[in-house]
Amino acid sequence: MSKAQVIHRLGPPEVMQWQDWPVPDPGPGEVRLRHTAIGVNFADTYHRGGISHPWKVDAPPVVIGFEGVGIVEGVGDGVTAFKTGDRVAYGIPPLGSYSEIRNYPADKLLHLPERLDDKEVAALLMKGMTAHYLLHRTYAVQPGDTILVHAAAGGMGLILCQWAKALGATTVGTVSTEEKAEVARAAGCDHPVVRSRQSFVDVVREVTDGEGCAVVYEAIGKDTLQDSLDCLRLMGVCAAYGHVSGPPGPVDIIQDLGRRGSLFITRPAIMHYVARRSDLEWTARDLFKAIGDGILDANINYEYPLKDAVKAHEAIESGKTLGATVMIP
Repeated sequence: MSKAQVIHRLGPPEVMQWQDWPVPDPGPGEVRLRHTAIGVNFADTYHRGGISHPWKVDAPPVVIGFEGVGIVEGVGDGVTAFKTGDRVAYGIPPLGSYSEIRNYPADKLLHLPERLDDKEVAALLMKGMTAHYLLHRTYAVQPGDTILVHAAAGGMGLILCQWAKALGATTVGTVSTEEKAEVARAAGCDHPVVRSRQSFVDVVREVTDGEGCAVVYEAIGKDTLQDSLDCLRLMGVCAAYGHVSGPPGPVDIIQDLGRRGSLFITRPAIMHYVARRSDLEWTARDLFKAIGDGILDANINYEYPLKDAVKAHEAIESGKTLGATVMIP
């Protein structure tokens, strides 16, 4: 019998209950694994609270979480790429990582290179794969581009800043405090902006001599989307991949996009970018290399026992955390 954080009704952090959670033998195409480290993502709070998100959440009782590292303890029929004892990792649904033991589809599982640390990968995998497609595919950042990264001192924002710096971009990043501005700057953000004290639209226009940025990585949503669109150059891209302040209002394709300069807006989700096994492997290979080469730092500032997942969620929803959070079973 495994233990897990089980949700019997969607709602605030305390709906997660630490309890026994039966795990059957792995089915065909599945791997049974024991977690050694689990990543915590802001999207987990959407899934727990019933907030709209592209990823499906099963009806309660349910275990959330989509990022984990562990050791294979068994394989189902038809699985040939993994064996008992393999170190493995995953960063996409199906949900269920807030558990000691789980079954997971082998076709979405990754072998973990020996040189990489379990906690580091748990903190980086989903966010790193997201950063990979945002920077290389949603909009392919080029040397000399100016980009805007919201929540630049968060776990996701710090990875975007680090990788964008390696690609030769100039980054404007929004943060909520002066302390977070310094953290973002240390990660490669060239122009941190404390939103309560300065207009990020004005900073982007100043940095780009009025032209606007090539792309905005929009993670805040309702409070910032319209201003984010004002930051873009002609035919610029708004990658609205998150909405921590709530879902944004409707977008008028004529007034909001057409008149502003033939803008593009997309709501990207990682499961679409890695739906093919070849894309998943390519993304993970590039990410593992970036970690191994020292381009990316996990920035793990918070570590909780899995049984204290409620405290982890309370912390990340407070808006006061810096960097990444992991949980240990």
